[in-house]
Amino acid sequence: MSEITTATELRELLGEPHPRAATKDRATLHPRDRQWIATSPFVVLATSDADGHCDASPKGDPAGFVQVLDDRTIAIPERPGNRRADGYLNILSNPHVGVIFLIPGRNETLRVNGRARLVRDAPYFDDMIVKGHRPVLAVEVAIEQIFFHCAKAFMRSSLWKPDGWPQDDLPNAARLAKEVQTNLTETVEQLEQRYSPENYEKLLYSTGG
Repeated sequence: MSEITTATELRELLGEPHPRAATKDRATLHPRDRQWIATSPFVVLATSDADGHCDASPKGDPAGFVQVLDDRTIAIPERPGNRRADGYLNILSNPHVGVIFLIPGRNETLRVNGRARLVRDAPYFDDMIVKGHRPVLAVEVAIEQIFFHCAKAFMRSSLWKPDGWPQDDLPNAARLAKEVQTNLTETVEQLEQRYSPENYEKLLYSTGG
């Protein structure tokens, strides 16, 4: 095995970025960035604690759920979840975050890097109400870097093309949980009831999962 241990070695292997790629990042939102954020129903929030332990958390809601507060600030609402709060605990010790905005069917993504803080309440929470529920909290991100990713990863993976999808032979969520979490006391049948779409639909905004 030949390991890369220096930036020089990495550059010798990859080469230098094209000027178009090297200069595409910016620190303030363009109107097209705002439009992209307003169209996105799904983001991934990447965090790391002070010791470098990482987390990447999916966040989803109706399109436009991430609020643009100004040209350099966005806010991501939190809905009830499993209450582990891994990413939020990370933010308390290390505010640096990365956010990827996806639009179904689009092969490009929008990436935002910045410094985050957790907000318990704010006037804009009223604009984040979904099905009568205000967010539990919000992650405000002061933007330091923003740019569009090209389409190559999505094209290689055929992410949006069913004909290119691999056969999914994995068990359902309940059986996966029972197999990998050996300390669970619930039966598979109980877990299947818990993870059923009908039950989860009731829990989306009302309680933790």
